[in-house]
Amino acid sequence: MAVNKVEICGLDTSKLPMMTYERSTELLKKISEGDEEARDIFIKENLRLVLSVIQRFSGRGEQMDDLFQVGCIGLIKAINNFDLSFNVRFSTYAVPMIVGEVRRHLRDNNSLRVSRSIRDTAYHALQIRARLMDESGQEPHISDIAKAMDIKEEEVAFALDAIQDPVSLFEPIYHDDGDAIYVMDQLKDDRTSDDDWLTHVAIERGMDKLSEREQNIIKLRFFQGRTQMEVAEEIGISQAQVSRLEKNALRHMKKYV
Repeated sequence: MAVNKVEICGLDTSKLPMMTYERSTELLKKISEGDEEARDIFIKENLRLVLSVIQRFSGRGEQMDDLFQVGCIGLIKAINNFDLSFNVRFSTYAVPMIVGEVRRHLRDNNSLRVSRSIRDTAYHALQIRARLMDESGQEPHISDIAKAMDIKEEEVAFALDAIQDPVSLFEPIYHDDGDAIYVMDQLKDDRTSDDDWLTHVAIERGMDKLSEREQNIIKLRFFQGRTQMEVAEEIGISQAQVSRLEKNALRHMKKYV
């Protein structure tokens, strides 16, 4: 058995060939002259490039076989549009197109359904944004994009927001000595109150076992619904320390609740 062998779409990825710059240039010249055999060879010898791109999107619940096939579509589009006069390596040109194809697939197949018209508006806005950046060399304002599309700024903003990938509440946003701070730690629930908490959980005994600082953090976080950042600012320590103390306090309270 081959070492690090992974089967994707029936291919043994450990045996995918490596494409050199010289080999790439040679085949691209033949492709530009209409050589279909060279085109087929070029696609096969660039499958490792597709594989390297789709690995960025692992862990999103998508089958790697499906992402690989979508990536191959992006590769073929790159071949169809590439010209040696661009004076860049093919891989440099192809990677953004493969990434774009995979992202489009993920957005279109997202469980949070976005209407076709909104997606079309968003993709058009992204194209306009890229063109304006090429022309000016700087990030265009949303008003510039809206003006070029002849629509309201609000429509552009809404469409671009709609195609963003959803973020998990358990997405880590900061690490400190192994203690992660997650998106959910930044959220505030104004509906949380003392009565709600005390009605459902008998915490008095557990609270008595905590230090004064730990009690204060638990009250601010769960009685008053403060974020960890707000608690950190109020008591004068870092957010990472608040996270660590909060976790330790809850772990300690479980022994008595």
